[in-house]
Amino acid sequence: MKLKIPLLYEDNHLLVVEKPVNMLSQGDSTGDPDLLTVLKQKLKVKYQKPGNVYLGLVHRLDRPTGGVMVFAKTSKAAARLSAQIQNRTFGRVYLAVVHGKIKPAQGILRHYLQKNKKTNLVTVVEKKKNGAKEAKLSYRVLATAANLSLVQVQLHTGRAHQVRVQFAACGHPLFGDQRYGRTVNRPGRQLALWAHAVSLDHPTLKKRMTFTSFPAQAQPWSQFADYLTAQRQKADLIKPVIMM
Repeated sequence: MKLKIPLLYEDNHLLVVEKPVNMLSQGDSTGDPDLLTVLKQKLKVKYQKPGNVYLGLVHRLDRPTGGVMVFAKTSKAAARLSAQIQNRTFGRVYLAVVHGKIKPAQGILRHYLQKNKKTNLVTVVEKKKNGAKEAKLSYRVLATAANLSLVQVQLHTGRAHQVRVQFAACGHPLFGDQRYGRTVNRPGRQLALWAHAVSLDHPTLKKRMTFTSFPAQAQPWSQFADYLTAQRQKADLIKPVIMM
């Protein structure tokens, strides 16, 4: 495989990479290249495995979203990481650029969401509606530029399109979101949502680990270049990232 995937961490149990934007997490009916299949092939070649390569998909990112993604290299690791997701000790932090200036600058968003499987659209509904699932996130505004805000988002639940839907419901759709913010986003804009950090308990070492990644300095992230560069330096991510 010629596609280079930034490798953040690997041992016998975990594989942590930086998912490219606009790449599927796993295969679907489109037949487009997906990260799971690409990584399996890379591991097969890297370790010269004659048979099938096991790689467990622990969580997913929407196709337009890039950033930290964790895979399990053993079934034991997959089961233990899945348990952490269920008991909400698998921490996920995103960076997003949203339209407008959010007030208050820090808070919690709670909604009930319902997904239409035919249209793949998620909507905010009343709690009592059949199929409604609670969605909760915490946010903090990190910086503002023009009429945009750079926001740090911590998920407390893992609902489909959660970040996009909840901010759109508050009148602050994500930059580039053609699905939930088409009235303020021009066609062709890239969705500004990035899986910034994942925190987990190592499945065998029982050690808390955090993996961090930053978006490339492209629009609209480039509007917050000074802030993101300073944070990247603090995270010690200036050194070259290993590529698979």
